[in-house]
Amino acid sequence: MWKFFHHLTSPPHYYRVGATLIPWLAIPGLLLVAYGTYAGLFLASEDYQQGDAFRIIYVHVPAAYLSMLAYAFMAFGGGIGLIWRMKLAHAVGAAAAPLGAAFTFLALVTGAIWGRPMWGTWWEWGDPRLTSELILLFLYFGYMALRSSIDDTAKADKASAVLALVGVVNVVIVHYSVEWWSSLHQGQTLFKKGGPGMDADMLYPLLAMIFGFTLIFGALLARRIRTEVLYRERRTRWVREMVLAPAGGK
Repeated sequence: MWKFFHHLTSPPHYYRVGATLIPWLAIPGLLLVAYGTYAGLFLASEDYQQGDAFRIIYVHVPAAYLSMLAYAFMAFGGGIGLIWRMKLAHAVGAAAAPLGAAFTFLALVTGAIWGRPMWGTWWEWGDPRLTSELILLFLYFGYMALRSSIDDTAKADKASAVLALVGVVNVVIVHYSVEWWSSLHQGQTLFKKGGPGMDADMLYPLLAMIFGFTLIFGALLARRIRTEVLYRERRTRWVREMVLAPAGGK
């Protein structure tokens, strides 16, 4: 079992497998997003309180979810890299950070756009979820800045992994902030007791967008990991052999 796991996480093996994995993630993801976008904009009923403004949830909710998922990948990769010293694990963290920052920024922007007509303000500093999500964005920026400030890749991996693990506390705060403190945000909708608090014509497009965004994130992450692996392994024999291989060869 350990040999299989070690083989699976070896950089050259992942570089080959990752190329096959990307289209299997990207194509279903794009199809789900296409369906979710159409159904969310044209088939879902108008919300009885928010009107058509609620439709921004079809981007906001997946982006907010992925802002936390990407950080979990980053922290998990850092932890695995620190404990078992797997180079691919650190590559996962480095690859996930820019994607996580992008989804966090998207969640904040779409939240502000929705908040202006609903709350009467673009931003509310007293809201725990808004503030903790902004801190999450700063953690991504700090992680990427720390990595780029250290020339030695091994030292950069260790330092950024520690930062990522410490920042997991904030991910927990983001998730549970609406339950622990008074917040302008509504509570759980999809996973509350008694089932989702949405009509089916609103719920199915949202689920499609969440799964579609997740698959696209997986495809982008797989692509970025391959690039990160290639950069880290640029001086190794297998990379030289791949570069020097005849055109059309594998």
